[in-house]
Amino acid sequence: MTDYEIAIEVDARGAFCPGPMMELIKAIRQAEVGEFIALLSSDEGTRVDVPAWVDKAKHELTALINEDGFDRYIVKKLH
Repeated sequence: MTDYEIAIEVDARGAFCPGPMMELIKAIRQAEVGEFIALLSSDEGTRVDVPAWVDKAKHELTALINEDGFDRYIVKKLH
């Protein structure tokens, strides 16, 4: 069980870099501080890009869940 409620879910499966990253940035801009965003991505490059960007942008990567054929990134907007 998780202790977060997803405010925005972005399904970027099938999109290639930088698509998933750009969709996450767009969702972060729309979200309120403290909300959680889920990004679904099947692009391998996202595994490097998302954690690096989240750290640089000073948000929080709450979870990275490997699912069947894609990854689910849970990001908390901190500011």
